[in-house]
Amino acid sequence: MTLKTRSLLPNDDLYPLLELRHSDPHRILGFCPLSASEAVLRVWYPGAQKVTWMAPWGTFDLPCVEERGLFELKIKSPKLSSASQQDYILEITDDNGATRSLHDPYAFDPQISDFDLYLHAEGRDWESYKHLGAHPRTVEGVAGTCFAVWAPNAQRVSVVGDFNNWDGRFHLMRRLGSSGVWEIFIPEVAEGAHYKYEIRGPHGDLFLKTDPYGIFAQHDLRTACMVYDLGRYQWSDQNWMAVRASKNSYCEPMSIYEVHLGSWRRVPEDNNRPLSYLELADQLVAYVKEMGFTHVEFMPVMEHPFEGSWGYQVVNFFAPSSRFGKPDDFRHLVDRLHQAGIGVILDWVPGHFPRDAHGLRQFDGTPLYEHDDPNRAEHRDWGTLIFNYARHEVRNFLIANALYWFSEYHIDGLRVDAVASMLYLDYSRKEGEWTPNIFGGRENLEAVDFVKSCNEICYSRHPGIMMIAEESTAWPAVSKPTYDGGLGFGFKWNMGWMNDSLRYISRSSIHRKYHQGDITFSMLYAYHEHFILVLSHDEVTHGKGSLLNKMPEDDWQKFANLRLFLAWMWGHPGKKLLFQGGEIAQWREWNHDQSLDWHLLQYAPHQGMQLLVKELNKLYRQEPAFSLLDDEGAGFEWIDFNDDQNSVWSFLRKSPNGSNIIVIVNATPVARYGYRLGVPKHGRYKIIFNSDAGCFGGREMFLPPSIDADQQHSHRFWNSIVIDLPPLSTLYLKAP
Repeated sequence: MTLKTRSLLPNDDLYPLLELRHSDPHRILGFCPLSASEAVLRVWYPGAQKVTWMAPWGTFDLPCVEERGLFELKIKSPKLSSASQQDYILEITDDNGATRSLHDPYAFDPQISDFDLYLHAEGRDWESYKHLGAHPRTVEGVAGTCFAVWAPNAQRVSVVGDFNNWDGRFHLMRRLGSSGVWEIFIPEVAEGAHYKYEIRGPHGDLFLKTDPYGIFAQHDLRTACMVYDLGRYQWSDQNWMAVRASKNSYCEPMSIYEVHLGSWRRVPEDNNRPLSYLELADQLVAYVKEMGFTHVEFMPVMEHPFEGSWGYQVVNFFAPSSRFGKPDDFRHLVDRLHQAGIGVILDWVPGHFPRDAHGLRQFDGTPLYEHDDPNRAEHRDWGTLIFNYARHEVRNFLIANALYWFSEYHIDGLRVDAVASMLYLDYSRKEGEWTPNIFGGRENLEAVDFVKSCNEICYSRHPGIMMIAEESTAWPAVSKPTYDGGLGFGFKWNMGWMNDSLRYISRSSIHRKYHQGDITFSMLYAYHEHFILVLSHDEVTHGKGSLLNKMPEDDWQKFANLRLFLAWMWGHPGKKLLFQGGEIAQWREWNHDQSLDWHLLQYAPHQGMQLLVKELNKLYRQEPAFSLLDDEGAGFEWIDFNDDQNSVWSFLRKSPNGSNIIVIVNATPVARYGYRLGVPKHGRYKIIFNSDAGCFGGREMFLPPSIDADQQHSHRFWNSIVIDLPPLSTLYLKAP
């Protein structure tokens, strides 16, 4: 390479370019006018021995003006100076004499509008995922990929990937004004290309970072994103989406099957791998439909590097995990669930993110996504970092992410993880380890405002969806509208019921009479929120044992107690959620690296438990009393909660048309013969469910199919029935 002349660039532009810290390379590269009749074509290509401009009317070699890769050609002809950007192709010759032809990435105008940048800075760009990240498209007739990333404190940002040998000297991005957004269109980069961002921080340090808006990412140690086109998938769930918007979820049955995609079912003959999205679309959809669940809830599907986090330490918030297939494969799974009449809820984690070096931490060399106050920056229990909810662009990132899953993947609900950790500044912190808010309180006012705004925007833009809070404190009105002083969630997990009921059912039956309050307390607050009763993954991990192993006494009583417990839960007000494995009475604690123990279904007790859950879901969907007034006090009435000596309790589930259900629980292994129970009216009461039935694995103590009420006063009612209560059982009786 021989330097033929010096660059026309002033030193203020030349040296930042050569030192790879120029923030606006597009201004000085490509066609740059010098006057009305003069222009310079300037090409930056480190390592090139020769650069030739392939114009429609001839070829022109560009002199090398700087040995690190800068070539310039001064053009005096008015004809050439008016050449349009798409008219020229470069031919690059390398050290080995090999040549390649390409379009110049510095020949294209920005692909993000000023209005979008304005909205992003304001924190109101709800579709920012459509222009930030990597998007294959055709610009001025040239196919390639647009890249854009927010890194306001960076000196320089480059796109690196398998298309440029991961070399940050190529494809320097431009900073778009004061927005902090860097952008470049790279011709010839197609779908499937792997990429990251090489960022030079404010102090000169170099970082290799994943794309915060990347829609397809590797999950192994390579951690690159992949260019992917979301524009081609054809949905077939139009009927579901049309009906969803008109539903009132508060009075609809909602029985949720919580699933961890990596462990629901594995393929032992193929190195024990998990099922793919496409395989799940066949096997999981068929199973959930057969079992009668109305929804599935997936533990986080967003890309995460650490298997042991179960998905709750997310790095790529916009990318469904590539462990199980491509983004469109996940769409196919959602589509198939919808076509089967099954809703889809995703666990969503806007409260924190991990410290992985390639992720959001110190993204541009400064605390960008995380809070810069050390007393607000991290969750020390989890070793993760906390989002800075006061920053407009961070709020925008999270709200746009929620909307992205609704818009691009037709998700029906987001269950927001660890809401309490967001709401309280002193969450899991000792005195002196947290900074009060401006009023001296412990509430995280910025997080509260973010939560409210996120819920308002999601509900307004996607009618029929659900925002669900996993919130474990007594924060008031979590599931009330923001205009009514609430946080704006649609539902809240009922952690109180879960704790009380599991504590009660885990006790030996001889002690239960002293703890009757554990089973009645939930009704004191049952209508303060819109609740979902949960038996989630949290209750079968970290040494807590499986649901079956929480039950006391011998094997017969364990199974009987679990049947009783699930039937009581399905009869209790509130929507239902059951974690995978609970429906087959798995013995061992859940392990994210292993399949559920499906082989247990060869044994009658486990078959019976599965059939019991299936029957509970069937009755739950068939009987209006279980759902129509589920969210109102008018839908529930105690019959008797005072019989603590016998550990028996009973209540009514009521419907507007008077088709009521009586739920009776006998929580001891002693049969209660001739038990008199008050009932609301005269007539014949049909036994529609008995957890002690032989088909469920029970002992099937003889019970008549129906019982006639007589006119004898009991439990404040003028009518009553006399019934034999099987040991450790829950009965449902349908009123006349």
